[in-house]
Amino acid sequence: MRRSISFICTLLAISVSSGVLQAQQKPAATADPISQAVRDTWESAKRNIKESADQMPEADYSFKPTDSVRTFGQILAHVAGASYVYCSAARGEKPPHEEDDFEKTATTKAQIVKVLNESIAYCDAAYTSLTDRTAADVVPMPFGMKEAGRASPLIRNSGHYQEHYGNLVTYFRIKGMVPPSSRR
Repeated sequence: MRRSISFICTLLAISVSSGVLQAQQKPAATADPISQAVRDTWESAKRNIKESADQMPEADYSFKPTDSVRTFGQILAHVAGASYVYCSAARGEKPPHEEDDFEKTATTKAQIVKVLNESIAYCDAAYTSLTDRTAADVVPMPFGMKEAGRASPLIRNSGHYQEHYGNLVTYFRIKGMVPPSSRR
């Protein structure tokens, strides 16, 4: 009987200490899980676009599969301009650049990568400052949309990045290249 009680106490002690160890090993929950999810989505979208800009050779920045679509470089320049419009709404500011500001003026890979990186830095500030509390603050939306929560233009910006990343993937495949997300 003593052995049974001793055995049960030992199992209980192991079980309790194991549970304590598991609880200690779990990562702490973020204080703002919703805004963190918005930031995580942005980080993924941003990574795909930045790696695309870096991977494509300069000679192929002028490539477009048909005359009716933008070139590879124009897509990136368009994304840069639109980012200012989306992120300025979240920041509560007038856009420092319009959607089409760079498509005609940034024509080399170096120029396009520069304006893209500057627009990303501008947006990073909006994503970084977002909290679960401020995500619901009503802001005017760009592009003639109804006003919405501060998170909305940031979510739409990430969606816009992913939409055009899909275009860029097609351009890479046509050129016989593996796009960044598949290379990983």
